[in-house]
Amino acid sequence: MPTSVLPLVQTDAQAATAACCTPITREPIDADRANDLAKRLRALADPTRLRLVSIVAAAEGEEACVCDLIEPVGLSQSTVSHHLKILMDAGFLTRSKRGTWAYYKLVPGALGQLSQLLDVTASR
Repeated sequence: MPTSVLPLVQTDAQAATAACCTPITREPIDADRANDLAKRLRALADPTRLRLVSIVAAAEGEEACVCDLIEPVGLSQSTVSHHLKILMDAGFLTRSKRGTWAYYKLVPGALGQLSQLLDVTASR
């Protein structure tokens, strides 16, 4: 007997993931999906936020303390925290608190999902 059986019916989470990742070139997107995608793209459109995502992704364990992100971007702790919050709200980072410091980690697959959305070759 097999140790794992694939479900015949998609769960709500599987359906949502499939819907979120359908390339925008395959079919027109509705206003809600366009607003959500625009919010995510705006979050990454800032050079500092792009650098923060890159630094976190390249860090050991793909996790970085806010204290380690201040110096590389040359901004104050409060400004870095503001940028990190925008990235969290857009679904790119998660945060865990350890003592007085916050640690940020890339959401698995978040950048890949965005890439799939914009992949024009996937629609052909």
